[in-house]
Amino acid sequence: MAQHPCQNTTRPDGLKVTVIYTGDLLKLGRDVLAEESQALLASAQKLDASFVQAVDAMLKCNGRIVVSGVGKSGHVGRKIAATLASTGSPAFFVHAGEAGHGDLGMITEGDVLLALSNSGETDELVNFVSFAKRFQVKVIGMTGKPRSAIAKLSDWHINSGVEEEACPLGVAPTSSTTVQLALGDALAMAVVAARGFTTEDFARTHPMGALGRKYYLRVKDVMQPICEIPHRPASALLTEVIPEMAIGRMGAILLLSGGDTLGGIFTDSDLRRLIVQSKGHFDEKLSQPVSNFMTSRPLTIDAQTLASDALRIFEEKRISRIVCLEDQKVVGLLGWHNLLYHKVT
Repeated sequence: MAQHPCQNTTRPDGLKVTVIYTGDLLKLGRDVLAEESQALLASAQKLDASFVQAVDAMLKCNGRIVVSGVGKSGHVGRKIAATLASTGSPAFFVHAGEAGHGDLGMITEGDVLLALSNSGETDELVNFVSFAKRFQVKVIGMTGKPRSAIAKLSDWHINSGVEEEACPLGVAPTSSTTVQLALGDALAMAVVAARGFTTEDFARTHPMGALGRKYYLRVKDVMQPICEIPHRPASALLTEVIPEMAIGRMGAILLLSGGDTLGGIFTDSDLRRLIVQSKGHFDEKLSQPVSNFMTSRPLTIDAQTLASDALRIFEEKRISRIVCLEDQKVVGLLGWHNLLYHKVT
């Protein structure tokens, strides 16, 4: 990073120090981002066959991908492990300092170790890599120095070196950790692409988040099952049906024919229209079969449909409920409020 003007000052504890002038913080922020973006572009040009071999090793891994590091590299390693795990590659993080005090037992033959260190000489990580290789564990080293101890111990080495840190003092891990994080993403995404990982696969590991609800939740997961919905044979009399419509929150009763085959639906809207159309003779309708007044061909949806797709149908058709079928049999009723309750978007 370009040098910034300095000024002398005295800290509250009386110590006189020289600090970087912070008069133009906006420029400083932009300089940091520019420096790190340049480091990423340079890192992309350094990728070689070792990257492809490392991805292949992850794909063929019969165990777990173990990520390790110390300090800032350790924090980056935790994120890389989380990204790998969330995209279908069993992975976890082990702190190199804890490995020699029992956590080495978490490593088994067949695992792949991804070791992160900018210097490549961190004692705890060098020892961890050495111990892990005794278990026939393959090692992917990600360091800033291709001739470092960890690089030499590794089966494959990925160069994460940077020309300089984005820190104004040139000491705080900034560009180097950004490159490590991006390389970890590159590894994970290459594995995703090679494995044929889908949005549905991703949703299985994120069932509680917005993406999980979008790609994983299905109509059958959010609908009200038939056992909770008022339902009667289509031959039932109107006077028998009306009291049951008040059960539940749907304002409707499903009318079945032949057991669980859909005959139609009678809703509170149908009831209101019937009262208006009867013009004072509504009592005469009560002794008639509800099939005379029901909607015989209501909108239906397969229970295996994604709930997010059902939401689009609700929005397009401007409806409040839809009958759910499975193998052409009625299995439930889906209401707008069911989608809202499960935060389907």
